[in-house]
Amino acid sequence: MQREKIIDKPLSKFPYPIPSREEILGVLRTSEAPLAANDIAEALSIKRQEREGFFKRLGAMERDGQIRLDQRNLYQLTHPSNFVAGRVQGHRDGYGFLIRDDGQDDLFLPTGEMQKVMHNDRVLARIVGYDRRGRPEGHIVEVTDRANKRVIGRLLNENGALIVAPEDKRIGHDILIAQNTKKAKVGQVVVVELTDFPSRHSQPLGRVVEVLGDIDDPGMEIEIAVRKYGVPHEFSQAALDEAAKLPDEVRPADARHRIDLRDVPLVTIDGEDARDFDDAVYCEPVQVGRGEGFRLIVAIADVSHYVHPQSGLDADALERSTSVYFPRRVIPMLPEKLSNGLCSLNPHVDRCVLVCDMIVTTRGEVKAYQFYPGVINSAARLTYTEVAAVLKNTKGPEAARRAALLPQLQNLYGVYKSLFAARQKRGAIDFDTTETYIVCNAQGKIEQIIPRTRNDAHKLIEECMLAANVCAADFLKRNKHPGLFRVHAGPTAEKLENLRTFLRGMGLTLAGGDKPHASDYAALMAQIRDRPDAQMLQTMLLRSMQQAVYSPDNIGHFGLAYEAYAHFTSPIRRYPDLLTHRAIYAILQGRKYQPEPPQGVELNTALSPRARAMQQADDEKRGRQRGNNVAIWEELGLHCSANERRADEASRDVEAWLKCYFMRDKLGEEYGGMVNGVTSFGIFVQLDSLFIEGLVHVTELGSDYFQYDEIKNELRGERTGIRYRLSDRVRVQVSRVDLDARKIDFRLVRDTPIKPPTGRPALADKASSESGGARVRSLPPVDGGAGGAAAGAGGRRKKAAPAQTAAVKEARAARGAAKKHGGAAAKAASKPQARKKR
Repeated sequence: MQREKIIDKPLSKFPYPIPSREEILGVLRTSEAPLAANDIAEALSIKRQEREGFFKRLGAMERDGQIRLDQRNLYQLTHPSNFVAGRVQGHRDGYGFLIRDDGQDDLFLPTGEMQKVMHNDRVLARIVGYDRRGRPEGHIVEVTDRANKRVIGRLLNENGALIVAPEDKRIGHDILIAQNTKKAKVGQVVVVELTDFPSRHSQPLGRVVEVLGDIDDPGMEIEIAVRKYGVPHEFSQAALDEAAKLPDEVRPADARHRIDLRDVPLVTIDGEDARDFDDAVYCEPVQVGRGEGFRLIVAIADVSHYVHPQSGLDADALERSTSVYFPRRVIPMLPEKLSNGLCSLNPHVDRCVLVCDMIVTTRGEVKAYQFYPGVINSAARLTYTEVAAVLKNTKGPEAARRAALLPQLQNLYGVYKSLFAARQKRGAIDFDTTETYIVCNAQGKIEQIIPRTRNDAHKLIEECMLAANVCAADFLKRNKHPGLFRVHAGPTAEKLENLRTFLRGMGLTLAGGDKPHASDYAALMAQIRDRPDAQMLQTMLLRSMQQAVYSPDNIGHFGLAYEAYAHFTSPIRRYPDLLTHRAIYAILQGRKYQPEPPQGVELNTALSPRARAMQQADDEKRGRQRGNNVAIWEELGLHCSANERRADEASRDVEAWLKCYFMRDKLGEEYGGMVNGVTSFGIFVQLDSLFIEGLVHVTELGSDYFQYDEIKNELRGERTGIRYRLSDRVRVQVSRVDLDARKIDFRLVRDTPIKPPTGRPALADKASSESGGARVRSLPPVDGGAGGAAAGAGGRRKKAAPAQTAAVKEARAARGAAKKHGGAAAKAASKPQARKKR
């Protein structure tokens, strides 16, 4: 770990060398007793005539809290308990926060402190007081790790000096560049390698190591995002060499010792533009005891057969942890030869699979299951659209074209209805949100944004994948084998109390007491479904959720109402699924699988200190002890969870940039929209026809003074009583677009009645009729608005909504309607590929 003391640069004015802080600390560490200043000087062989600068450094170290002077004028180390360790989180306005490892309240870092560090650096700090808002304020004592070795930004010329302005606005330093710019032109996007890090008295220095091109170049927003968020986007030579040695097709030797299912008409059902197929399904009616039921086969690509532990392919897959999906392009977890070829369950070719073979009753209960390695030959590559058409009209043209598969599709529909009925009975949460996808033109810019329609074929595949994932979790649990579960904790006490306070004001009640069940949420959802403010209430319920993560500690899945749940069905694009496959194989072979990160892979456990502190408290409460075999699974869970968030952030950043670019030529245009976020500084509005979000700043709401009620999530005018709340209908004008900050600003158009958009649910009609215009009384939002894909991603929100990635994202984790991209390179089609989220 790189450790760096905060250096006082002005000491360089002395004509002789000054010992570093680390050298001084080293003397005090090895001393058994406190030392006088001259004793330290002698230990460092400093001549008497050269001690002035040394004494000044001692004073600076005492001021910074690294050492202390006792009553005898002797120096000693400051006790470590006086320091706070954590990660720096920068803000585009210059200040920052220290996110503490111990999970306690963050420390505010004023601009002067942020001059010493950069976003994501790890530091030691001490609390020096409280700012005017009552927040604890920190003083940075030591930088323990520099996070930004390379930075992406725009090359600029300021008064003859070349600088790079970082694309990540949380990095508050411009980087001075030497004259060697690798022929980059001013205004171009470049990558710089830092040669000197910032201090209180100097800005960072760097050299250009890569020239990416002009900001308007097609795909530049993706090139920026993958570097800005540290997404690995080039495969190692070892991985490429291993992939090149793999065969193009399944060899006879690969099919040995596998159950031969090549005569079973399994099919894949995916989006029209999908290219990698993780799963194939088959269903037939069977007798279950004295009743009827189904045999459901879910065959999953056997990635573990080709990607072995400690290999180059494994190292790259673990480092990425997930495929990252952008409009028109995917950064795959595995090279294209595997993701689109050898592992993909393409039609009419043999493929190795790991099978979950289930017996399901008509009540949706999985009565029995087994896992086994198999070999299949997919009978057809079907799409959601054509399967939905077949199911809707079994005598129509699509059904006639797929006549040979019609009985199987009807069986699949039958098992889906049984599984879905069981889902409703157990009370799983299913939020009704609108998903969209971006259609791009040939230049990679937005052509239109279209709401994604979810049909019965999507739901069918979702339920089949959920069933297989539950069986995988149960298999690990029954055999007492460690693994990564997909866990989703219930709402925290604080969020639950806030939710109940809000609901009381609406005349509603969430059942379940201090520990509500998912069914309590589902019951309330059913109760409010026909209300005009249903969308707002749903958002408030969603906001009370926590984020789903990977962990060896199975606490169940709150949103899906499962006692145990794991990811098994997407090993081509998710590393946790690959780990689950390896664990299942180990059980089948009568051994234990103990994962070990490949050499050279550093696990991303940046959140582990805080998570581990909470985990230790929970372990003590339950009287539980963890062995080393669980510790590595815990680290892998943290790593995969962190990289999942990294992928989501990169995707959102690209979408936000594209939306801002799309709106640049629409300044002054007016649109109808709905308030989908309320903060202390304004309201976020999503445009009806464009599905793009922007901010109406509080100063644009009128001459009144507006107070923000965090519990009710509303802005209320003190003098007029005007309230702005979630789901209010408003009309806005596009007033400003900031491409660099990914922000769009709106201005309210007053006294203009809003007609609901065509095709909106009844909620929009009723809300509009009640509102009657821009000044409205309506209802609330969350910590900064829903979604966050458009503008507003640059630090204006208080927090991102974790619930979106927990309840909604996870409740749809098995859904084929979400984006599924295939292939390693950009795809030239005008529509993005669709990804299954299972």
